[in-house]
Amino acid sequence: MAEIIDNFIPVAIFIVFGLVIPLAIMFIVKQISPRSKNPIKFTTYESGSVPTGSANMMFNVEYYAYAILFVLFDVELLFLYPWVTVYVNDSVTTPGFTTGFSILAMVLFMIVVLLGLVYEWKKGVLEWVR
Repeated sequence: MAEIIDNFIPVAIFIVFGLVIPLAIMFIVKQISPRSKNPIKFTTYESGSVPTGSANMMFNVEYYAYAILFVLFDVELLFLYPWVTVYVNDSVTTPGFTTGFSILAMVLFMIVVLLGLVYEWKKGVLEWVR
């Protein structure tokens, strides 16, 4: 039992430092930063240019759906690229269980993503004008 706890001590130290250092930096910055309440700092352009119109513009909500789909497939490619680069390197993969398991994992991942695309398609999200 003591060996298990000894193995987790570096993880605990990492978590403590990962929390304490950013909090300490934020506290120090808050203490030493200037506290000016200049109204020009709250305008859209700090350079002094007077903004014209309203900053609150309406836009079509369908852009949001396309943005979410783009992020979905962009993240999919981020997951696929390292897998492909490792999979084509014969010195990293070993025949048998590892190769079969990695192919199965990626096929299941692709199926889940494609099912999400089919769901979005059936719901009509990809149709611009309804």
